[in-house]
Amino acid sequence: MNARLACLVAAATTAAFALGGCVTKGTYDKLEAEKTQEVGTLQAQREALERERNALREDKAVIEKEKGLLEQDKSALERDRERLRAENEALERDKEKLLAAGRQTQSQHDALVASLSQELKKGELQVRRYKDMLTVEVAEQLFFDSGRAALKDSGKAVLKKVADALKSYEDKAIRVVGHTDNVPISKAYQKVFPSNWELSSARATTVVRFLQEAGIEPERLVATGRAEYAPVAPNDSEAGRQKNRRIEITLVELGQQKERDEAR
Repeated sequence: MNARLACLVAAATTAAFALGGCVTKGTYDKLEAEKTQEVGTLQAQREALERERNALREDKAVIEKEKGLLEQDKSALERDRERLRAENEALERDKEKLLAAGRQTQSQHDALVASLSQELKKGELQVRRYKDMLTVEVAEQLFFDSGRAALKDSGKAVLKKVADALKSYEDKAIRVVGHTDNVPISKAYQKVFPSNWELSSARATTVVRFLQEAGIEPERLVATGRAEYAPVAPNDSEAGRQKNRRIEITLVELGQQKERDEAR
């Protein structure tokens, strides 16, 4: 009896120890829930990190793209800066050329005025400057009789002096333009000059031939007739008509004259 009781006690003790080493179902479920929650949290954190990593990748791509665009803009700005610098230098060179040309034209104007000072004082002619052009304007009556294109002796001496003054300007073309008033050619001269076109052109040609004979290269000479269509004064008075009857001898750049000739 005692032996059997002892066995039962031992068995009970062993069972109790065995039960002490295990957990109850409630405890297991609680641990399982905590584990599931922890896994869910980790999964959420992982997904958040994944999204953050993707966002960083996208941000990096955007930054790289913007960096590339900035590099392109920088290159474009550098090219624009170089272009503007080159244009500015070209403008400065052109400005200096214009200033030099202006100084040269002024010097030529002063020299021309000095060489023709006596004729200027007498009022036989006048010298005008416009931009880079110099014009010697001579009244018609000094060179020609009314309705005629033959150079008068009184004008030859003046024109010879003008020719001597113009010889030194080898970089200039010489454009001679004849002008008339608006009075029609008289019947007595219409067989020779049907209109003021023919008369003005003939007078310009006469002056050009004289300048050539005086030693000016013919390649530099141009003769043009404008008739009454470029007046400097109204034609409703004798004083105005007298101003319009004139010969203009203009110095222009050879390059400009060549461009005009080529355009024709």
